[in-house]
Amino acid sequence: MSSNLLLVDDDNGLRNSVSLYLTERGFKVNAVADTENALLSLRNKIPDLIISDIVMSENSGYNFIQSIKENSKYASIPFIFLTAKGMTEDRILGYTLGCHAYLTKPFDPEELLSIIKNVLNNYRTFPIISAVDDNYPGSLYKHLDGPNKVNNLTYREQTILCLLLQGMMNKEIASFLGLNIRNVEKYVSRLLLKTGTRNRTELARYFHFLNYNNKGE
Repeated sequence: MSSNLLLVDDDNGLRNSVSLYLTERGFKVNAVADTENALLSLRNKIPDLIISDIVMSENSGYNFIQSIKENSKYASIPFIFLTAKGMTEDRILGYTLGCHAYLTKPFDPEELLSIIKNVLNNYRTFPIISAVDDNYPGSLYKHLDGPNKVNNLTYREQTILCLLLQGMMNKEIASFLGLNIRNVEKYVSRLLLKTGTRNRTELARYFHFLNYNNKGE
């Protein structure tokens, strides 16, 4: 069965070309020009994956993904940013807000196709990483800051935690952040130690437990 994709981009040329490319490769693509129409589309049909620009005239992709992750019906939908915003801080913010992949423009359509297939395969194999609870991962930061701060995590630990919970492996995190893989392994070990968990699955469940116990607050 072909996967259903929701593509959100206010660039007509790019939107049409990407939609055609993916349709020719077996996907069903619903392409819209803004987040308002994207939300209307979601009410009619929940896609298998969302691809969205960040800088759009009506609303930003950052606001869009936050609204997605705060809605229990849509929170677990895999999300890819396709954008011209290529600074490291932009990418980190995207992953922090819950995107599963981040591809900068201009891009190779084959790379986008590979990312889509990889995200869908990982999501189907490891759904717990994508849907720890109704509001995950948009609700993650309430446990990393303020009164609910988890065991005094450093900024770097918070960043690696967010990337790790998106399903990125240590090697991918190291490449993304420009770190040595041994340093990433040390950060992951600290995260496990500070949360009293033994592996990634337990770490995900740990934040599920925090969210569950804070829903009544």
